[in-house]
Amino acid sequence: MTRKRVLSTIVPIALALALAGCGAGTDTYATNQAGFFSGVWHGWIAPVALFVHIFDDTVRIYEANNTGIWYDLGFYIAVISGFGSLGLRRGKKSRKPNRVSKPKSD
Repeated sequence: MTRKRVLSTIVPIALALALAGCGAGTDTYATNQAGFFSGVWHGWIAPVALFVHIFDDTVRIYEANNTGIWYDLGFYIAVISGFGSLGLRRGKKSRKPNRVSKPKSD
């Protein structure tokens, strides 16, 4: 593997794990309720939060202390849109024309 390929794989994974500290279910929202933009954030990091939840029971995917419909709307918009940047990588694949060899006519 080239160095560029290794970095382009490891850096996003490390960044996602570091940002998962801002996940739902932590003590961040003990006094204030999570709103729309927190819902969007939690929707984007839901796959990472699920993985972290396997090892740490205090991290949740969904924040229970939220503002209601606005948090839900932000969360579901992010989940449906393909978890943030993952949706951008699912672009159309370029089609290469099929090269069919024609039989030679004599």
